[in-house]
Amino acid sequence: MADVDTASTHSGDDFNNIPHRNHKIINIILKSLMSFVGIAILSMGAAFLKQANVGMDPFTAMNIGFSNSLHMDLGSFQLMVNCFLFLLVLIFDRKQIGIGTVLNMVLVGYEIQWFSSLYGLVFPNGSGIYVVIVDVVAGLILFTLGTSIYMSPELGAAPYDAIAPIFSNRLHIKYQLVRNIQDISFMVIAFFAHGAVGILTLVVAFFAGPLINYWNQHFSQQIVYHIDHFSTEPTIKNASSGIAGVGKMGYSMVLHAYQQTSFVEQHLAGYSNEELIELTHKTQVSIEKSVKLQRNLQSRLNALKQEAHKRHIKVPKLDEYEK
Repeated sequence: MADVDTASTHSGDDFNNIPHRNHKIINIILKSLMSFVGIAILSMGAAFLKQANVGMDPFTAMNIGFSNSLHMDLGSFQLMVNCFLFLLVLIFDRKQIGIGTVLNMVLVGYEIQWFSSLYGLVFPNGSGIYVVIVDVVAGLILFTLGTSIYMSPELGAAPYDAIAPIFSNRLHIKYQLVRNIQDISFMVIAFFAHGAVGILTLVVAFFAGPLINYWNQHFSQQIVYHIDHFSTEPTIKNASSGIAGVGKMGYSMVLHAYQQTSFVEQHLAGYSNEELIELTHKTQVSIEKSVKLQRNLQSRLNALKQEAHKRHIKVPKLDEYEK
């Protein structure tokens, strides 16, 4: 009789865990879709920056240089480099790997290549200083927005982005120092490989961080919140409220996007070398602190929700608290 009760109890526990597993699957699917969309947006932005012909981020600039020299398409060469970096990450810190890692390493190079071809079809006669300015502004906005959308679900780092944390942890050196050495090294390699190195390479290196942080705070983290909320209670009402919330954020995002990019362009030439280095350092420190704070708060929130679920307590929504 005791065996029967034990079996029935285990069956009941397994049955109760089914909704939780389903919610987790829904959460992973939606966040994977979010990363996929983010990668497409950042690739579109990179294509605009490539057409402006004033520089790319160090990693893409290097890949463009070598792919041109070897007469390979960008997508195939970047995938080859990413596979090599992926093996290093797999050996030294596989915790960095996730669905987002695979999506990034496989898709970005090919999507930049595809969007660049599409750009040539849509704007066959695009040239002149005004076209370059539009390409730079649109490219910087899309590149930083897509990066934010791709990174916010935290489904794994791109192979290139995972290298600095690995060396930092193993050599006990500050992350920012390792990252700076990594970016400078790839920039030098890109230069000698006749890659897409220019003034925009410095702009991306020094000013992409603040813009990505802006998108994190005002857009991407809110999408993650709505995904988590919908995954817990996948109802039509929650889906519609989430879509409405994203729509409002999108309107606000477009309203402020040009202002943020204009600020960067207007102040770039006005900084001395010392001020530029100091501002970069402060911005990077702020980003690291904000990311750590977000993770700590998210972990705390998840623990509280789990405890409330165990006690069969329905936690009021944020708007219900504000009433």
